[in-house]
Amino acid sequence: MARKFEELTKNISKERRERIDAKKELLLKEMELAELRQALSLTQSTLAETLGVGQAEISKIENRTDMFVGTLRRFIKAMGGDLEIRAVFPDRAITIKNFSSLKEKVNPS
Repeated sequence: MARKFEELTKNISKERRERIDAKKELLLKEMELAELRQALSLTQSTLAETLGVGQAEISKIENRTDMFVGTLRRFIKAMGGDLEIRAVFPDRAITIKNFSSLKEKVNPS
């Protein structure tokens, strides 16, 4: 007999719930592009239409390990986000400004 998720999880200890929540937060902070697109309930076809490319191009972008910053910026923008590039050191994280206003540098107002 099928049981509800609430029923299965109601007896989880506080410590275990905290470990689960910490793992969930970590997973939400680190996603591949395809996972991010899916989490936002977007299809490759919808994103392709927004970017004016074919669905196959979206698949290629999602599977690349190396790409231009501009390509990644457009991809993220089409999903409704903004791209930030940071350098992370043991004692701090620094936002790299060279890429933060790439569009303005290319098309000054």
